[in-house]
Amino acid sequence: MARVRYGARTEREIAATRTASARLPEIWSTGVVAVWETDPDAVAAVLPPPLKPTARPLVRVNISKVDLPGYPLGAGSFAVAAAHAGVDGWYPLVMPMTHERALTGGREVFGEPKKLGEVAVERDGLVVRASLARHGIAFVEIRGAVSGALPLPEPSRKTDFYFKFLPAVDGSGFDGDPVLVHCVRHEKARRLERVTGDVVLRESLYDPVADLPVLRLLEITLGEKTSDQSGRVVERVDAQALLPYVHQRYDDPLQAHDGPPEGSA
Repeated sequence: MARVRYGARTEREIAATRTASARLPEIWSTGVVAVWETDPDAVAAVLPPPLKPTARPLVRVNISKVDLPGYPLGAGSFAVAAAHAGVDGWYPLVMPMTHERALTGGREVFGEPKKLGEVAVERDGLVVRASLARHGIAFVEIRGAVSGALPLPEPSRKTDFYFKFLPAVDGSGFDGDPVLVHCVRHEKARRLERVTGDVVLRESLYDPVADLPVLRLLEITLGEKTSDQSGRVVERVDAQALLPYVHQRYDDPLQAHDGPPEGSA
């Protein structure tokens, strides 16, 4: 009988997959990062417990393009500053990606709030434009001009906080307790430039980031960076405390229970 490709893989094939994943080369991205102070009440409102606000109500947007072999990837993140168990980090509200492959591991393994979207990073001479768009709306746009080179920072460690969960089959909550994940990235840069410009937040029913306005823009940079990523579950989370925030993950919370009619192919 010919090999049935949906059949079980051998232990050797599974081990080879793990080995290949562990040997990924450094992948460099070109991206625009903007950081600003926003309304502290708005930051507090979007943080599920046990996350807490930090001393400064910051928002960080990262919009990047990654030249992966065979398929260039656009990747974005809109995150607010947060703290947990003595660790300061970032809680992403939405992470648009241009390919499904970039969604799978992030959502299923780490609990990242990734969604398919449009991501643009463009440079024409000194002029820079970057944007995140979904459903025809560029809900974040960064515009400006490169105003000078910046010294390369030392390699840094950054932590993102994610909630990993499975919606319950009957729609009543979760199948099992949700968990809080600390995702640690070690980042280094090989080029960094200052950008003078502004950030535009547009109203969107699906990505309401306009509720976290730019009250004081702190910096915009354009750079080439690479990072690795590892995560760990730090604690189980009270399901009832997290449930009011689950809509952050979906355009329509009801879509988590969408499915084909009974008996359909």
